[in-house]
Amino acid sequence: MTSKSMRSFAGGLIVAAGLCGAVYFFGPGEATGTSEKISDDDMKASLTSKGYVIHSEKEWEDQIAEAESIKEQMDAAKEKEAEKEPTEKIVYRTVLQVSKGSTSIDVGKNLQKAKVIKNANAFSDEVEKKGKANGLRPGTYEVDSKMSTEKIISIIFK
Repeated sequence: MTSKSMRSFAGGLIVAAGLCGAVYFFGPGEATGTSEKISDDDMKASLTSKGYVIHSEKEWEDQIAEAESIKEQMDAAKEKEAEKEPTEKIVYRTVLQVSKGSTSIDVGKNLQKAKVIKNANAFSDEVEKKGKANGLRPGTYEVDSKMSTEKIISIIFK
């Protein structure tokens, strides 16, 4: 771009900004879409006929308060229901098939899927810590969630 064309472009921007500013400052102060003012009652009737619901601020606050009280009642009902639930611990039992080439991570993932243990990585770390990672014995084992991690490791690993 040459310097002459750059000056022309800048001049055009200045003229456009000046025109926009003049219209903004010297134009009408209010929107002039309709020449008549609509009363509040007419406006409410018009909106109601189109399916809108109109509330006063007091009515709106009352509805919010009512909704909050219903939510509190529902929460209280859920708490009562939770208290009624049995406190027995559910025991998950599974038959685990360990094939040749499986790792302690594979065993941990399968036990976690069966909900016998909570965390497969923690199980694998425990096996590593005990030094039994290379002692995995292929076979079929029955384990349940009542067993401790140490007991499960002693059953599956040498």
